[in-house]
Amino acid sequence: MNELFCTDSLQYLPTYAELADLRSTFIANCVLNICLTYTFIMLNIVTIYAIRKTSTMAKTLKTLLLSLACSDVAVGLFTQPLYSFHLIKWLQLDNPSCNTRQMWIISNLLFLAASILGVVAVSVDRFLAVHLHLRYQELVTHKRVVIVVIGMWVYSAFGSLTILWVPFSSQYLISLVFMSFIFILTFVVYIRIYLTVRRHRNLIQSMQIRDEARSDEMKNFAVLIKSTVGIFFVFVVFLICYLPGFVCTAAIGIYGSKSALKKLNLFSLTLVYLNSSLNPVIYCWKMRRIRHAIMGILWKVYRRRNLSSRVIYNRRWSVV
Repeated sequence: MNELFCTDSLQYLPTYAELADLRSTFIANCVLNICLTYTFIMLNIVTIYAIRKTSTMAKTLKTLLLSLACSDVAVGLFTQPLYSFHLIKWLQLDNPSCNTRQMWIISNLLFLAASILGVVAVSVDRFLAVHLHLRYQELVTHKRVVIVVIGMWVYSAFGSLTILWVPFSSQYLISLVFMSFIFILTFVVYIRIYLTVRRHRNLIQSMQIRDEARSDEMKNFAVLIKSTVGIFFVFVVFLICYLPGFVCTAAIGIYGSKSALKKLNLFSLTLVYLNSSLNPVIYCWKMRRIRHAIMGILWKVYRRRNLSSRVIYNRRWSVV
């Protein structure tokens, strides 16, 4: 089965004969990935700490965002360095060993699947928050969300290990079907969110109640909408980063392993990994509570460094 994987995977990866032709592609992707890996990791670590420190956020949403951020950190720690290693080996006109290639593919499937499912989970969570409204806290409990998160990671781990006994071409076909389902499901979820928000807004405006009660209701609804819009931007960026890879994979499956398609596939992989660093930027931009927590962390780090530099400066002058 290992030999079958080695042979089958070359349909989507460069062969030895194509290494020289794709040299400029390897250089561009290698520079991008190596330069951005540290940024990916640090942004997500700071985001995880900020989410943990945000006490005003609902525990259910916090748990889902932490799971998503952890999968993004794992992409920067494991998957992306393995991809960079492959690019460096290809630049040296050398194909990595089959075992190394297998490690990269398993890591790819595991952490990217967890990240994709994380985006779906937070989207569905926001839909339930808008749709159920006052019943949300009763039905969507923290315990149930934890079970869902554990289920997502178990499913991702199982799906990644199937590469050991399922043919690589079949695995890619399963991935295409899986991604098609994800795109359609999430798109439908946001259409339902839009329709539900519009209905709730019209209902609140037409309610004949006291101004104070209406003001509180509108305020709570506005906070809910802001968090939903933030997650919607996460989905939009996810769509932009993953759709080219989806199209390239489908094109290789239909038209065969042409060199031009493999070149586009390598760039689409870099774009997919870039998604893991853009999520923290969206959290900071669109979610006020996380933004304030991150700014607080950065301010503390700045003050500590500034204080340390002053202490070192004073010690030097005292010695002189």
